[in-house]
Amino acid sequence: MSTLPADTAADPLRGRDAVFPAAEFAGRMARLQAATADLGADALVLLGPENIFWATGRQTAGYFAFQALVVPVEGAPVLLVRQLETTGARASTWLADIRAWQDGEDPAAALGSLVRSLGLGRIAMERGAWFIGQDLSERIAQALAGVALIDGSGVAERLRAVKSPAELSAIRKAAGYAEAAIAASIEACRAGVSENDVAAAMMGAAIRAGSEAMAMEPLVSSGPRSGVPHATWRRRLLEPGDGVFLELAASHDRYHAALMRSVWIGPPPAEAARMMDTAERALDAALAALRPGAPCAAPHEAAQAVIDAAGYTAAFRKRIGYSMGAAFAPDWGEGAILSLFTGVDRLLEPGMVFHLPATLRSYGDYTVGASETVILAETGIEVLSTLPRQMRVR
Repeated sequence: MSTLPADTAADPLRGRDAVFPAAEFAGRMARLQAATADLGADALVLLGPENIFWATGRQTAGYFAFQALVVPVEGAPVLLVRQLETTGARASTWLADIRAWQDGEDPAAALGSLVRSLGLGRIAMERGAWFIGQDLSERIAQALAGVALIDGSGVAERLRAVKSPAELSAIRKAAGYAEAAIAASIEACRAGVSENDVAAAMMGAAIRAGSEAMAMEPLVSSGPRSGVPHATWRRRLLEPGDGVFLELAASHDRYHAALMRSVWIGPPPAEAARMMDTAERALDAALAALRPGAPCAAPHEAAQAVIDAAGYTAAFRKRIGYSMGAAFAPDWGEGAILSLFTGVDRLLEPGMVFHLPATLRSYGDYTVGASETVILAETGIEVLSTLPRQMRVR
């Protein structure tokens, strides 16, 4: 198994902006190599920005351009990026071997040439990357004609589900930024203020607290628009009687933590208050069921039981939570890795991190609820926010 060299004598730029020491990534690389060997492949090819970042620290706003990480079972990993991205790749990673494809060159052909130059005959290929469309996927298959391809999807994701101490430290910092942002956005809510003003207060507070670029825009919506899932701000002025929905995930070194709270402009209707009480109790039930050794379905089923008993089944109809960690747009979570939902039987483990948004909706009218980002510890959970969960009346 290879290790990632930390010596920067040959290239002073190497690792200058890396989010973790070289040893952190060396451990991850060794685990990837072992998992690839178990598949009977010569190498694993990662294409998704989240997986490449997790394995190497590689990050950039230019991840829309094709990139690939080739991880041989024996030997050093090789990163293939657009030529313009090589400087950033050197600075953000400890990798010694970074190759480039040029503008005007087919990156699929560049990957094919790289694989052949390494003498790799059987490749485990990641198939679920966000930015690999059907045309590019077909070109990659053509470029690798003659190379045996097997499905390498999920290899990195299974390893990412349990976070290291370094990752948990970054997520705790991100949670602090998120709490500052939600607190500021709550204070900004009042009649006559626009959704844009609230969003500006939210994002400004997150950035001032320390947040970097977020993997998805914050969610700020008011009045009837707050009853539309995933609505964002659109200049609407808050009015007396409005519900306001506030949610974001802040970021530290690409690791995200999310937080959601509810506000009402003036006294809330009795039904909205009852729904909010149910959402809080559902979140409490989910948190109580979130413990090492329980299946991922347990927190969802605990929350669902509370919601069903209150008669709000139709107002929920979603999972109670999803994994959190390293993220790039278009998603701030790791819901594609692991969900807290019915039928998910993977056992919860210390070091897993989840966001649990307990939201109830009168669709097209309003949404109420609260959320927490939580780390699983050896004997329980660590809730990363101290912000009161109750609906704030402004």
